[in-house]
Amino acid sequence: MFSLKLTQIGNSVGVVLPKEALALLHVDKGDTLYLSESPEGFLLSPYDPTLERQLAEGREFMREYRDTFHALAK
Repeated sequence: MFSLKLTQIGNSVGVVLPKEALALLHVDKGDTLYLSESPEGFLLSPYDPTLERQLAEGREFMREYRDTFHALAK
């Protein structure tokens, strides 16, 4: 668990993440992080939740029409 302090960054307020947290998230300067609300509070992740949902729907679609895709590939 990390304790983070809010700091003034120009006209905005930001958080500085410790390098240990960046290493655990596998991110570096310039990468994008996504903050989403969850039942437990907020989730900070390098993965776009919208993209994850779209990929899951695509996988389900491909699984449902597996035989059709196999026939088209011939």
